[in-house]
Formats: sequence, structure tokens, C-alpha cells
Amino acid sequence: MSTLSLAAVLAEPARRRGQHVALVEGEQRITFAELWRQARTQAAALVRLGVRPGDKVALMAPNTAAFPRAYFAILAAGAVVVPVHLLLTAEEAGHVLRDSGAGLLLCHTEYAEVGGKAAAEVGTRVYTVGPPARGAVGEGRLEDVAGTVEPLPTYLTRAPQDPAVLFYTSGTTGAPKGAVLTHLNLVMNATVNAFDANDVRPHDIVLGALPLFHTFGQTVGMNAVWRGGATLVLLPRFDPGAALELMVREGVNTFYGVPTMYVRLLDAARTATELPRLRLCISGGASLPVPVLERFTEVFGTRVYEGYGLSETSPTAAVNQPALGTRAGTVGHPVWGVDVEVARAEVAERVELLPAGELGEIVVRGHNVFAGYHGRPEATAQALVDGWFRTGDLGRKDADGFLTIVDRAKDLIIRGGFNVYPREVEDVLLRHPRIAEAAVIGVPDDVHGEEVCAVLIADPHAPGPPLTAEDVITFARPLLARHMYPRRVEFVDAYPLGPSHKVLKRELRQRFAD
Repeated sequence: MSTLSLAAVLAEPARRRGQHVALVEGEQRITFAELWRQARTQAAALVRLGVRPGDKVALMAPNTAAFPRAYFAILAAGAVVVPVHLLLTAEEAGHVLRDSGAGLLLCHTEYAEVGGKAAAEVGTRVYTVGPPARGAVGEGRLEDVAGTVEPLPTYLTRAPQDPAVLFYTSGTTGAPKGAVLTHLNLVMNATVNAFDANDVRPHDIVLGALPLFHTFGQTVGMNAVWRGGATLVLLPRFDPGAALELMVREGVNTFYGVPTMYVRLLDAARTATELPRLRLCISGGASLPVPVLERFTEVFGTRVYEGYGLSETSPTAAVNQPALGTRAGTVGHPVWGVDVEVARAEVAERVELLPAGELGEIVVRGHNVFAGYHGRPEATAQALVDGWFRTGDLGRKDADGFLTIVDRAKDLIIRGGFNVYPREVEDVLLRHPRIAEAAVIGVPDDVHGEEVCAVLIADPHAPGPPLTAEDVITFARPLLARHMYPRRVEFVDAYPLGPSHKVLKRELRQRFAD
């Protein structure tokens, strides 16, 4: 029988280049060998606490050394990691614990109040990780238990198709669902990101600003980095000014982020005394507006490679890759061993692929596609059709194979019977010199069904009088089709953001629906 464990992502660099620095957090410098020893010791502690292979262990921790230690400890013990988003309420976190069947929650002391309340309501055991808590929290501290045991000699045996991580989706269309990712899914995705798509090099230094509890930060920002033997510099909370200072101080040459992070870094660069020398920048999580990509390239002197993926695809499905050529406004080509095609969106019971140039639903197949939704066979059957995963995203492929994501199907605006794709409108609006950020949504309209509404953040540094709604409409009208330009413009100081810094358009739609 063949075996495979995601724990090898840390175990192998510990064996091959153990004295190389794996992790930087503040003044801490932890080598691969030491981090793997710590993880194996915590794994032995989990076994002492009764954790067995296949058990679900939830992990609620920020971007500190406590996260990867506990993450790889769970994997080394043969258990399944259930990451918990840090912005969830106790009730929402309780849903994750209950639905996953997690018998144990490892909760960072900083989040002990929310995590402890969620666990108490569900009946899940709690041990804290990280610095000691003030007062009693849960049944104890995992580090204290680890001080009484010897490290496991190595990770426990797992099969390639065994579950490794149970990711909960954002729940935009109901209660979050648990996407089951196998050891094969995640080892392969880390490998192709490191060596085929992103060109990770052993002496790279990578900023870990993406939340590690999120699939992008976890697979691309941590596992692929260590699959390539590189160093990860953790930033517990993303602040653009602090991020630039940290990158300069630590010699960071690689940055992974979502579009809002790139926008914030551009703003912070205006007043920064020094900018990092970046070799590689990857954007994912949402569509990166072309004007932002162009400005970042100009200011930082490096290209941004945009990619695409979902929790259900481990996450990376496609990315602009130097070896295959790059094209702004696209998400490039599928990663090695994965097919990404466009199918007829209105046909639900089977996958009918469309020729190049036609708009349809993005479908994915390959080693990255998840095993299904935990405990939800009907949802799994709707998502996995004819061997393909139906993403719910709309896009097209050109004759050269470059994939363009037009929009989420749920974000599509239908005005007077005509389709309006928000991203196309946003790209135009962002070319206005006084618009810093743009989010386009559909709002109810008695005449047209839906009206195009632009929710904007004005650039506070731009010269001239304050930007008005009429200025925006006058700018957009000649550049967009009659049904596309916004008739309604709203200004905000900030957008509601999800745990991975994506703009929550559903909240904007609720806010401006009337």
C-alpha cells in the first residue's frame, strides 16, 4: 500500500537542510530541524490526550509560530486539521466544531474567549497553544503536556486519499460547508506551486501575511514555501506600513497577497523611506484589477503573477507562469496535472465544454480537486459532475489558453435583461486618477430589475476638489456600454472584508439595497 502525509512538507526540509531557518516571528529564528522536533513533541502530546489517526482536531490561531507547530503536530499524529477562521463569532465557530465532529480544539490564548465559548456549547475539549493564558482556559496548555513526553520518532502513516485538512467555505450561500482535502491534494498542490508555477528557491525569504487558517495562506503561503525549503517571515496582522518595514528589515523577496493587500501596499509606498526588493509576487483570492497590477509593477519594479483557485481545489487551479507566458487581466494557465475548462453554465446535470472565446462556468479536474463536502452527499453530487468540479465562477479561455475570470455567478448583475460583469466595470473605474478602490454591485431597481451601483473609496492623496458621483458617471459613460456604466455611485471610507481580506460584496448589497 502506498502512503503519503502532508507532514512531509516539514519533515523533509528538516532532514535535508535542518539548520536552515524555516520561520521568523519577531525576534524568533526557528530552524527546520527545531520546528519539526517541536511539532513531533506536540504530536506526542496529542496522542497522550487520546487523539487517534483520522480524528478531527480544530485549530484556532493567528500567524504566529504556534500555528505551524500545532498544524504539523496534528498531521504528524495522523489526525485531520480543521482550521477555524479568526473572525468568526462563537456561534459560527461552534458550527464548524459541531459539523466537523472535532473532538478537540487547539486555541491560541488570544482567542480563548471565543474559542472556549464555542467549544463549551458544542462539548468539544479545549487546550490552548501559545503564551500562557490569564486564568484557567480549557483543560490546559498543549505546550505543558508536550513537556512531559518524548517526540514521536516520525509522523504516523497515512494513505494518499485520507483526509488531511477540512476547510470550511465562507458560507456566502448558506451555512459554511466543510471541503475535505486529502494528503494527495495538498502535497501535490504545494509541490506544483513551489516548482512548476511559482519558482520557489531555497534561499527565498517570503512574507507570511496571508492568514494561515485560510487555504491561500496555508497551501501557497506556507506549505509551498517549505516544500521549496525557503524561509517564512510571519506577520500576525497585516498592516501595510509595518509589512513594508518588515520586508526591508528581513530581506523579503517574495510576497503573496490578495488584491486589497496590493492596493494598501501601493498607498503605504507613498510615504515609505525604503521599498523591498521583490523577486516574485503572486496575487489570488479575488480578481486583481489591471490598473492595480500596472501601478504595482511601476512602483515596486516587479511583475505580479495573478492566479486562481478555491478551497475545493486545494486551492491553486491556474496561475500566470513565467514558463508559459503571462497576460495581464488573466489568471494564466492551469498548473501542472490540472485541467481548467469552460462549460455551459445553464446545463447542470452534465459538463458540456465550450470552445475558446465563449463565456461559461469554470470547471476543474485533476489532483487538486477535493474529495467532497463533509457529510453533504447532495452538495457534493451537485459540485462534482462528470469528473469535473463546477466552480460557480464565470470566465472564458482565449485561443492561446489564457483563462480570464469574468466574475462570480452570484455577483452577476442583470440590468434590463443585459448581463453586467462587475469586474469589467471596476477595471474601467480604477483608471480614474482619483479612485483608489472600486467595488461594483447590483441593487434592486423597479424599472430595470437591477441597477449598477459603484461603491468607491476615493484616493485621499489625489489633488483637486472632492470626487462626486457626477464626476464618476461622466467619466464612465463614454468608456462603457449603455447598460454597463453605473447610474448610482456611493462613497465609503472602507469595505467590509472577510478573513482573507476579500471584499464582502454581499454586505455591500445589503447595505445599499434600499
